[in-house]
Amino acid sequence: MARTTKHTHAYKDATIQNIARDLLGLETLEARRRDSLDFHELSVWQIREALEAAFEAGRQTSR
Repeated sequence: MARTTKHTHAYKDATIQNIARDLLGLETLEARRRDSLDFHELSVWQIREALEAAFEAGRQTSR
């Protein structure tokens, strides 16, 4: 069971990173303590696409 939890956690992290990079254009989700690096202007359609991708990833893992 611990392996499944580790695998699930790794999958979740990778999925979140991929969505942030590919759909939102974010280099990293790590706080870098500089406003110019930590705050981003995003369109509502980018946010919607990212949320839809996250929703679909959740649906895929629950099957």
